[in-house]
Order: sequence, then C-alpha cells, then structure tokens
Amino acid sequence: MSALKKHFIYQADYQHWANDALFAALDVLDGDARQSSQGMVYESIHKTMHHILLATRNWMTRLKQENRTAGHEEQFLADWKELKNALRIEFREVQRWLEAQPEAFFDEQVGYLDSGSQPRQIWVRDALAHIMTHAAHLRGQATSVAVRLGAPAPEMDYIFYKREMEKNLERLRASKG
Repeated sequence: MSALKKHFIYQADYQHWANDALFAALDVLDGDARQSSQGMVYESIHKTMHHILLATRNWMTRLKQENRTAGHEEQFLADWKELKNALRIEFREVQRWLEAQPEAFFDEQVGYLDSGSQPRQIWVRDALAHIMTHAAHLRGQATSVAVRLGAPAPEMDYIFYKREMEKNLERLRASKG
C-alpha cells in the first residue's frame, strides 16, 4: 500500500478517534449548552459538529463523482445521539471507501462544482487533506467553546492517537503470544 493511501486511511481513523474524544467532553454539557448560540461561525457546538458531517459528505460525494443535489439542504440532525452516530458512521465509511480505492486514485484529479456552481478541478489528495483539516479545525472551535462552558478539555492531538494505537497493537500482540 502506498504511503499516501495509508496516510489518508489513518487520517480517517484519526477523525473517528478524535470525534469520540470530543464527544466524551461534549456529553458533559447539557443539550441547551451544546445548542446555544456562542458566536461561532456555525453558531453553536451542535451546528458546528453537524457542519463537519455535511462538509465531509459533500466532499466525499465529489470524490466519488456522485451526482447529489441534497448538499447543504440535507436534513438537520437535531438529536445529539443521532448526530454523533452519523459522524461515527461517516468517518468509518470514508475509511472503508479509501481502503477500497486503487493506489492511482490518490494521484488523480476530480472535477466538481464549487459553492458558486463554477466547475473546478482538485487533486484527490488536496480534497482529502481539506476534509481532514476542516474537521480538525472545527473540532478545535467546538472544544474552545465547550471548555468555556465547563466541559473538560479533550486530548485530541494526532500524536496521542498514534500512541493509543501503538498500545492497542502491543496488547493485541501480547494476547496472541
């Protein structure tokens, strides 16, 4: 497996892991706090997390070259548990889909229509980097507001993800030995 393909598969797994770390912190807050207007780009923690879901779905639709018209008009998931589960499923599906792609896919360009309906081209690797960094960026915003509202600060650094995965591999090896 190429280093580029492996990188993005790990990144999708990291997104899932980091979301779960953030969910644990956000679950300390009540629904009103998560839904309250906090002056964020997407208004609230809940809407910010929902935007991660929609943006990921929209970009994956572009990468898959699917014709999808729902886009930003997709139904808002007001239920917190439903939103968390949708995000968990989305990044697992991204990971599985990336695993199934041929090596050459990561060096291709895809066409899409931007938010102004203008045709654009983007390298697959740049679109994937955008999906991953956009989610991390918005999780950071949600974390800042959540901590201000009294939630614990989650540890979501990529290096902590890597360390946890290494520990899990060591435990797996030890259990087989």
